[in-house]
Amino acid sequence: MRQVTTEAFASPGASLDLEVLEFRSQFGETSPLNELVPHGVQQMLQSAIETEVDDFLLQYADRRDGRGHRLVVRSCYLPSRELLTGAGRQAVEQPRVRDNSSKKRVRIQLSSKILPPYLRRSKASDELIPWLYLMGISTGDFTEVLQALVGEDAPALSPDVIVRLTQEWSHEHDAWSRRGLSEKRYVYVWGDGIHVNVRLENEANQRQCLLVLMGATADGQKELIAAVDGYRESEQSWYELLIDLKQRGLALAPKLAVGDGALGFWAALRKVFGKACEQRCWLHKTANVLNKMPNSVQPRAKTDIHEIWLAETREDATNAVVAFLDKYRTKYPAACECLEKDRDVFLAFYDFPAEHWKHLRGSNPIVSTFATIRLRHRRTKGSGSRRASLAMMFKLAHAAQKRWRRLNGHAYITHLLQGTQFIDGVMQDAA
Repeated sequence: MRQVTTEAFASPGASLDLEVLEFRSQFGETSPLNELVPHGVQQMLQSAIETEVDDFLLQYADRRDGRGHRLVVRSCYLPSRELLTGAGRQAVEQPRVRDNSSKKRVRIQLSSKILPPYLRRSKASDELIPWLYLMGISTGDFTEVLQALVGEDAPALSPDVIVRLTQEWSHEHDAWSRRGLSEKRYVYVWGDGIHVNVRLENEANQRQCLLVLMGATADGQKELIAAVDGYRESEQSWYELLIDLKQRGLALAPKLAVGDGALGFWAALRKVFGKACEQRCWLHKTANVLNKMPNSVQPRAKTDIHEIWLAETREDATNAVVAFLDKYRTKYPAACECLEKDRDVFLAFYDFPAEHWKHLRGSNPIVSTFATIRLRHRRTKGSGSRRASLAMMFKLAHAAQKRWRRLNGHAYITHLLQGTQFIDGVMQDAA
């Protein structure tokens, strides 16, 4: 057994178990996991590629020539290709597929979804780049940081490549921001202003604000509608965003809009989509009320607030509001005044299907998506590009969109769009 000393770890208050040190000394640099994990990833990736090819050949197994021989067959391998993945660089080989049909126009080609042509980085690696940029890593440090994360050989992510990718994503965001919306109908929308400390250009005292609008389509899928750069959540900023959506074809107002108490969003919404019902976010309201109460009271008050928006009916919720005001008004008038403000629009969700309530009580779809971006940003020494930061945040939000949950009870949306009435979340029979 190798002898271990603790001299290297001697520091005030340091106390490391010898068994732990022994383990580190033997496996810290040459742990079997360092070799096993990349090898396992390479095997799984290669196996997935082989399976994809086998399924493709099976799909066209009935294509045969006059002698009964298969026309679509394997033919050795394409040249080996290296991919940069979350487990480092992996060398993979793709089987070559040949269609021996005599007529070129009917020949088929394999279009791999696992290994598209010219792919050199996995999608996980592409999502890592925006994260590192927004966390304050400069383009010149990317190679060193990525070497520590995915292996020592990361030439595909040199500073020049990072700059080019940033430019490509900026163009992608520009094109996405000009897309037509005439075929879209959003039954619900969520709006919020996300303030983040990002790399700014010569604006040391300003924080970038991202105006974000999400929506739920007629089939219950959530989509990112808009992500616009700005300084503040003013009425003019929101009006420009909403009117741009309308000019691009989004003619019909949503049934319900969800947001916090920012007056700019609601004022602009009434001008552009005046028929939309309004629902204030209970997440923001709860925080605002509790901030006006001492810490010792907040746990009890939070429970009482939950009794309001978790009530089964609008009447029960209203009674819970009255009970809260009677309980706390004498000692905490500011908190009660905050709760009473806009009471009606805090209970608007009761006029919509109960299955949707968990999605409608607040702007959590936006808050949860951008929480890590907002909370983990830090200002860096070097100034960067607002345009690049916006492109990075757009890229991350677009990637997160693939994991957004479909609305519960999405089948009720059809009835909602047809004008069917819901009372306390229950669909009413047509008269």
